This record gives sequence, structure tokens and C-alpha cells, in this order.
Amino acid sequence: MLIDRRTMLGAAVAAVTVPAIAKAPAIAKAKVPVSPWSGKAYSPRAITLVRESVVVDMLAPIKIEFSPGFYSKPLSEKDVADFRNSGINAIHHAVGLGGTDAYTQAMEFFAVWGNFVARNSHVLTGVGSFADILRAKQDGKVAVIMGLQNADHFRRPADVQTFYELGQRCAQLTYNSQNRIGSGSTDRIDGGISDFGAAIIEAMNKVGMLVDVSHSGDRTTLDAIQLSKKPIAITHSNCRALVDHPRVKRDEAIKALAANGGVMGITGVRMFVKKTDPTTIADVVDHIDHVVKVAGIDHVGIGTDSDLNGYDDTTPETNKMLRGAYKDSYAFREKIDVDGFDHPLKMYDLTEELIRRGYSDANIKAVLGGNFQRLLTPTWGG
Repeated sequence: MLIDRRTMLGAAVAAVTVPAIAKAPAIAKAKVPVSPWSGKAYSPRAITLVRESVVVDMLAPIKIEFSPGFYSKPLSEKDVADFRNSGINAIHHAVGLGGTDAYTQAMEFFAVWGNFVARNSHVLTGVGSFADILRAKQDGKVAVIMGLQNADHFRRPADVQTFYELGQRCAQLTYNSQNRIGSGSTDRIDGGISDFGAAIIEAMNKVGMLVDVSHSGDRTTLDAIQLSKKPIAITHSNCRALVDHPRVKRDEAIKALAANGGVMGITGVRMFVKKTDPTTIADVVDHIDHVVKVAGIDHVGIGTDSDLNGYDDTTPETNKMLRGAYKDSYAFREKIDVDGFDHPLKMYDLTEELIRRGYSDANIKAVLGGNFQRLLTPTWGG
């Protein structure tokens, strides 16, 4: 996801009140609405599962919005209601920065967004450890995990500690292109992790900052998994066995990630899901199925890589600007979002599809956030 440093993010979560429901072996016929803003309704089993889970979106900008006018104001009443009804308890707010002024951009990012979270404390809360996410769920708020989708702002290993103290809890090593750490997914040649990159990974392990390789090249991804002494994440990607795209991961990387205890978040960006239309939420779950087949249920989660409403709801100007920021190899189609996974209640639709495929309650809870909790608790504490 690429959003410039003026972009902004806001969110909030609260439980939806439904009666206690006994777990059923399949989707119940009765449907229950969960939001006054939507005509959608879901099975009691799906609602109960979302409510009982710690639901983490491993990559989710709260708003794909570039105007400073957005983050200078409180969240709108509808935004607050959408997040409270979404069932999401935590989001990883990370955007793509980089270049010669990356350090300054990053400082501005954490100042703007840290202040925004503080000013919207009725619905948002910061994250220092996983205990903060559990507390946010109890309090009916959204926990905002602060991250960046590049590590260009680390001028030296000591900067990792500095940004950790500013609240950063996750860093993607590279975006789509080469930096001093390693290669990006759209680079023609992937040289792997550099000596400097190895030192950055060591510093991240030391302070407890999660390593992310979602946009990294194939060799850089494998090198990072091998070099990290702690499990790492692919917060938002998909499986190249199902769709041939440079931004998604080979089985070799998925297996190596799992062997090191990591977790891969499956994304709903259309061209990373399937090459042809229709592209639906069922196709997203095909990628979950594949990770389970290759690596096991303990190593898959959800990283939507969009805000609650998706890319296709942005203005034509924003949509054009976003598309223009990537190489032709990204292969954008007319739509960017996946049908059925492009609205505030998407986690409920995802849960219904997992139920339909026969996933157990325990496994659904693992996908929705339990696996991410297992990954992060030893890294962050709590």
C-alpha cells in the first residue's frame, strides 16, 4: 500500500450486541444484521465467532485519503460507527515512504498519526504490547499498530531504537524497489539482504520490532527469514502458486516463514488474488486454503491492504494517482478491490466463507487474529 506522508488513518471498534448462540456445524438459516449502516446480515455462528475472536487486520490504512483536511478533524460519526460494527479489534497502520528524505517523512508520519490517535481516544488507542490490543477489545476501541512499509528511514541501526520509542512496532524491510537493506518485489535483480540490512534486522530483533517482508523480492524474503532470530511476518501478500504476480510469495518462502514461526496475512487486492474476473471473496479464501495446505493453519492471517471501503471508493483523482505510483508489472485492472471484500463488514463475509468450507471455530479464530497474537506476544510482550 502506498500512501504519502500526509495520508491518515483513524478507526474504532465495539462489540455488536447479539444473543448468545450455540455453535452450529454449518451456517444457520437465520440471519442477523450487525450494522445500522448496512443491509447485510450474517449467521449467528459467524457473528459469535467474530465477537469472540481477537480480530487483527495485519495491514489496513484507516482511510485512503491524501488531504490534510481529513486528519486535522475528528473521525466522522459514520467512520466511528463503521469501525465499531466491523468486528476489527486492531489494525496495522503502515504506508509506503522512501527516498532521500525518508527520515523526515517518517518523523512527520509518527507525529501526525500519534497525535491523531490521541485526539480520537474515544475510539482509538496506541499499541506498545499485545496486551494493549486485548485491552482495546475490552474497551470497545481499535488498537492502532504503527508501522511503515519501508525501512529507508533507518539511516543506521541505532535509528531502530529511536523509532521504537516513537511507537513503531513493525517495519517492512523494502518496498517494491531496492534500498540499502535489500531488493523489492518488482526489481529485475534481487541481491538479497545486504550487510547493512542484516544489522537492521538484528536491531529490530533486539528492541522487539516486527520484521515484515510483504513487498520484498524473493531472495530478500528468504534471507530475512533466515537472518531473523525471531519469527517475522508477511503482513499482506498472497500465493504465487495461485496467481503469477511478482508481489506475491512462492511456496518456498511460505514454508520457510512457517518453519521460523512466522505468519502470512492474505490480502484482498484484486490483481494479487486472481488474474481474471470475476474475483470474489471465495478466491481470497483459496489463498488461505493454500497457505494451510503448504504451511499449516498456524501460519495464516488476514492483511486486507485497504481501508474499510477499499480503493474503488476513492475519488477518480486519488485512484489515478495511486495507480500511477507503480510499475506496469503491477497489472492493475478496472477494479482494485475484490467483490464481497470491499466494505466495512468484510470480516463477517470472510468468516461465513470459512464456515462454508468447513473450518472449525478454533481455526477460524486463529485466522482472524489468533495466529498474529501468537506471533507477536514473544516479540512485543503481553
